[in-house]
Amino acid sequence: MLRLLLDTHTLVWWLSDVARLTEGARNAIADPRNDVFVSAVTGWEISVKRAKGRMTAPDNLAAMVGEKGFIHLPLTFHHAEQAGNLPMHHRDPIDRMLIAQAQAEGLVLVTRDALIPLYGIRVMAA
Repeated sequence: MLRLLLDTHTLVWWLSDVARLTEGARNAIADPRNDVFVSAVTGWEISVKRAKGRMTAPDNLAAMVGEKGFIHLPLTFHHAEQAGNLPMHHRDPIDRMLIAQAQAEGLVLVTRDALIPLYGIRVMAA
């Protein structure tokens, strides 16, 4: 059993059924034995991009996440502190929060971001 955390682009590709996901990621996300988490930070990122006109996304994203059987991962104070203490390999605050959450919760981050493995967390290629 794996405990996966979806990066924002991974969630978007999954929900839109875009064939960009690797076969391994697609199979792992679809496997009912695996726990798949979606961070509140991802909801924030999508909402901000939608408001700026940089992305189209459904208004009921939280409901869609639940309907897919994914687990909502809230942002905690511990996650925020851990993100602030990370080395500056990556400057994107959203990605830094996802990295901190993956570290704190022992999750495998499903991503295509080439900088994220620099943090020594478990990563699966999206």
